[in-house]
Amino acid sequence: MSFARTSRRRVFALFASAAATTLLATACSGGDAGGGDPSGPPRPGGVLRYGLSLAPTCADPAQSTTNQTLYVTRQIVDSLTDQNPSTGAIQPWLAQSWEISPDARSFTFHLRPGVTFSDGTPLTAASVRQNFDAIVHTLTGAKASLAASYLTGYTGTAVLDPTTARVDFDRPNAQFLQAVSTPQLGILAEATTAKAADQRCGGDVIGSGPFVYTEYRQGASVTLAKRTGYDWGSAVFGHRGEAYLDRVEFRVVPESGVRTGSLGSGQLDAVSDALPQDVPQIEAAGGRVQVTSNPGVPFGIQPNLTRGPLRDSAVRAALLPAIDRKELIDTVLGPQFRPATSSVGSKTPAYVDLSARLGHDPEAARRILDQAGWRPGGDGIRVKDGARLSFGILFGRSFAGNQAILELIQQQLRSVGVEVRLEPASDGEYSARQAAKNFDSLYYNMTRADGDILRTTFGLDGANLNVRAPLPELDRVLSEEQQSTDTAARAQLIGAAQGQVLDNGLWIPTIELSQAIGVSAAVSDLRFEASARLQFFDAWLRG
Repeated sequence: MSFARTSRRRVFALFASAAATTLLATACSGGDAGGGDPSGPPRPGGVLRYGLSLAPTCADPAQSTTNQTLYVTRQIVDSLTDQNPSTGAIQPWLAQSWEISPDARSFTFHLRPGVTFSDGTPLTAASVRQNFDAIVHTLTGAKASLAASYLTGYTGTAVLDPTTARVDFDRPNAQFLQAVSTPQLGILAEATTAKAADQRCGGDVIGSGPFVYTEYRQGASVTLAKRTGYDWGSAVFGHRGEAYLDRVEFRVVPESGVRTGSLGSGQLDAVSDALPQDVPQIEAAGGRVQVTSNPGVPFGIQPNLTRGPLRDSAVRAALLPAIDRKELIDTVLGPQFRPATSSVGSKTPAYVDLSARLGHDPEAARRILDQAGWRPGGDGIRVKDGARLSFGILFGRSFAGNQAILELIQQQLRSVGVEVRLEPASDGEYSARQAAKNFDSLYYNMTRADGDILRTTFGLDGANLNVRAPLPELDRVLSEEQQSTDTAARAQLIGAAQGQVLDNGLWIPTIELSQAIGVSAAVSDLRFEASARLQFFDAWLRG
């Protein structure tokens, strides 16, 4: 594809479906995240019709991965804690209070009394134990890989009394307090935790959240109804008591133009993945677009350090200035997105702006490669010791902008003598090759509103998809941040880790993923929560 000859509108049309994560695990609200100025006090009642760009993959929050799935599952499950989307602070939800042991190996939660699941059973400390035990022992493998990663080193949950649970680990786990704010570690009823993994995906999932499933049609639609009597919302929520909406109806509408047209005609009240060319039509109908950037690891290239030219640290160093991130935004994505400026996204707590190290400087890239002995060959691709500077990038389709972004990166890198082979893969092939470490490099992002995502992504005790050997300074700061319960000290360690990831060429950042939703004039207070997913509890409809 020639980007010089392709209009932005046509490029946008290439990925009019999903803005979902690839490997997921989450950011503070941005843009019009508060949902607009309400006209008068909130009005209870009504049905909000929402257009999803992709079908939810599973009704179980613990097994949820894509943003479109989490938009649904977040509504039916409560968590022990919540995270303030503006400050990143952890606040009470199902747990009224908690204590953390000095070594960050034990977390004691004091549960709010009077909470019940939608089948009428009470929330107890045993419920906490059953949930975490099920994730570790029942939802094995890829079924709940993200949830399981939060429970690494889990040795069990002690029921100290009916409303007090102590969660124990065999190693320090400072990230756990934020982890229990995520839907993946949300608390479900025993009727759900006792089921096998596949049985938890069909819609018969029982939580204590402000909404309940009334219909779950895989690949087509989901209907949620307000939970009558709900009165234990998060301290982050905007009001107490029940949700305002009577129902939320999710419909899967893959085509962007159809979603936008349905919003303008009043058939839908809000839609996922509003593209830049859709904005005039949405605004002409009196609507607006709400945008927030995802926290966590931004989209980028992860090199396999054990094969091909990416074993050479100079090659990895040259890739950083060779990529023009602003061109990716201006040509492929548009103003709803932003260039990556670190090894974590800008909405991640403890983010450090490293944009000075990620500026576009192709001459610097050429100098690095020249000095490392990579000389241009007859076709312009560099060669060293008879080997071409050529590598593959394995990527999936869950964010449909990947193909267009990587095609432009392919052109940018070729201009400095680097050949890139694009290797699109189905979800199954991608997962299999990733698990087998059968790739030159990967392209993906990871979403989480905590800097520990650097450890789980790049640490030797994490995914380690770089297939790297020990790196003493990086390993030190990743280990220490996991042990530190001092917020300021932990932030300094996470900041240092961001630079170390770039220094060692473990991640070549490209762009930050953003969530952009189109909202009609009838909708107020549809909010992004800290993980950049939607929270419908405070949403209401104008008359």
